[in-house]
Amino acid sequence: MPEAQPPPAPNKPAAAAGKSLSGPAQAMVKLGLRRDIDLALHLPMRYEDETRLQPISALRDGQTAQVEGVVRDSRVELRSRRQLVVHLADGGGELVLRFLNFYPAQQKQLAAGQRVRARGEVRAGFFGREMVHPAFKVVAEGEPLPRTLTPVYPTSAQLPQAYLRKAVASALLRAPLAELLTPEMLPPGLPTLREALLFLHQPPPATVLETLEDHSHPAWQRLKYEELLAQQLSQAAAQRERAALRAPALTAATGGLVDQLHAVLPFTLTAAQQRVVTEIGTDLARPRPMHRLLQGDVGSGKTVVAALAAAVAIDSGWQCALMAPTEILAEQHFRKLIGWLAPLLAERGRTIAWLSGSRKGKGRKAMLEQVASGEAALIVGTHAVIQDDVVFARLGLAVVDEQHRFGVAQRLALRAKLESSSGPEAGAGPPLEPHLLMMSATPIPRTLAMTYFADLDVSTIDELPPGRTPVLTKVFADNRRDQVIARIRDEIERGRQIYWVCPLVEESEHLDLQNATETQARLGAALPGVSVGLLHGRMAGADKAAVMAQFTAGQLQLLVATTVIEVGVDVPNASLMVVEHAERFGLAQLHQLRGRVGRGAVASVCVLLYTAPLSATGKARLQAMAETTDGFEIARRDLEIRGPGEFMGARQSGDALLRFADLNADSALLQRARAVAPGLLQREPQLALQHIERWLGGKAEFLKA
Repeated sequence: MPEAQPPPAPNKPAAAAGKSLSGPAQAMVKLGLRRDIDLALHLPMRYEDETRLQPISALRDGQTAQVEGVVRDSRVELRSRRQLVVHLADGGGELVLRFLNFYPAQQKQLAAGQRVRARGEVRAGFFGREMVHPAFKVVAEGEPLPRTLTPVYPTSAQLPQAYLRKAVASALLRAPLAELLTPEMLPPGLPTLREALLFLHQPPPATVLETLEDHSHPAWQRLKYEELLAQQLSQAAAQRERAALRAPALTAATGGLVDQLHAVLPFTLTAAQQRVVTEIGTDLARPRPMHRLLQGDVGSGKTVVAALAAAVAIDSGWQCALMAPTEILAEQHFRKLIGWLAPLLAERGRTIAWLSGSRKGKGRKAMLEQVASGEAALIVGTHAVIQDDVVFARLGLAVVDEQHRFGVAQRLALRAKLESSSGPEAGAGPPLEPHLLMMSATPIPRTLAMTYFADLDVSTIDELPPGRTPVLTKVFADNRRDQVIARIRDEIERGRQIYWVCPLVEESEHLDLQNATETQARLGAALPGVSVGLLHGRMAGADKAAVMAQFTAGQLQLLVATTVIEVGVDVPNASLMVVEHAERFGLAQLHQLRGRVGRGAVASVCVLLYTAPLSATGKARLQAMAETTDGFEIARRDLEIRGPGEFMGARQSGDALLRFADLNADSALLQRARAVAPGLLQREPQLALQHIERWLGGKAEFLKA
């Protein structure tokens, strides 16, 4: 069949061709194959062995084989459906090639008398052995066989394998594959980059396929190491860039806001909280921007740590902004901070501002004026905090909760906003940058902390406040629903409150709402006299707040909700949570939901209802939930099940975080890359940047988000 020409340009982006790109060339751009090096690094997902022919007489049922012969007969038959039936003979036997979907051009190629090479799975047919929809091509007698295995690339419907193979082969000749790394920087026994890529794109027939499929071959090891090194260099470069920036040195005044806040708190900080408060305070006192991640399990007390950090900034005459991904979570923070800080700030003539998407008109305008004038010392809200019309007077600290739940574009916008939101300069030099504290209730496994968070300082709250009771998790099939409802009745009689979580129906918000509404009606009918509330994502912000206020005050006994209650909701009297269709939820999400109960001194239970049959992944998730309440162990298992891309929310950016390396299997390569990266960046900065550009291109920015 005719092949399109591969994309032009020695090492220029395919997009340079402009709007005229169409067909396969446009499909390559969509796959991110813009540069010659991108094509060179677009590796096969599997291989086909077209280096040998099998006699038709020696074929066995179930094997995949390649044969060559002459078409003895070719005709369209009308059986149960129209099909093209071709009889191929090689002098020793005959094979039927059957096509249920075919084009006139294929029918012409498979006419009687044509010499054809076909490859496919052999199976027993009514008229003898046959192949259904084999790959085939017309050949001349004596045409040589390929000398290497044939690569099969990840592709799309608009990008034929033949076109992509030709484009990759062409790019391999042009791509800049010179060695950037010296032998001392590499693990021993690995081929050069050029040798590794040529081998993986065109492996010889004798190659043990298992070493290609499990990525243990030295050629694969070279690529995985290079990828990990690029990632480590990118993070180290980002860290170095920030070290050159200036930030306000923030310190707490003796007897000031920090001491006063400690005095009014109705509890004593745990040892872990005190430790991370000290770590954050040390960072804030330095004249360069803090870039710290505060991680702690559900309910470990991160908000009070953020409040104390905010108090340090305010004590030093600067503002603090706290941003959360949802209005419910932002409002939870707001209520706590109002209770702790508002009276203390009022004595200083300062306020706390609230900014969210639902606050509009005069109320929003008044808040913006307070932020711009500096009257608002603390600004709390959703992504509305970083909208264009928000101007800070002196922003010294930004706190971002559940940062991974913001889209990559939002996270990059936040960084840009922070970079442009510095207060007045203190003397000569570049503008001052705000300090940045990120918080996460999804603990980060060590291997991820060593890679995607290598440019961060990490503080961990590794103990829960006293008085918290472990949550017992039970897994039931949904045919035991009546027993669960009976347990709900018992808990309500004891004066407790209950959550019932409905799954998100991703295909349709309407179906999601309908499902939650119907569940509320069914539970109301099954539990007469019980006040059943409803909370879902399509409700107006004020309505959500009203429902949550009723539930918090005990006016609602049972709350039917979608995952809007996943984080931040704090009702100590809630002792039972039921998660319906638990198999549809991710492991981290289930752990977050479970964290809504067990927040008081009462023994609490989380019931996971599932619908059979369970997939292997679903079974692994529910088993993990039943076996442990340790957020770090949950995170480790979640990483194993989903891989780093999904764990980190890489889908939001459309880019895989690591294409080749596996954080679990390649820890030795990761350790080597971590050891080599700082020295390489220090001694050969230009070479390091070349390596980053080769592997990451524009994706380096995503790693900073």
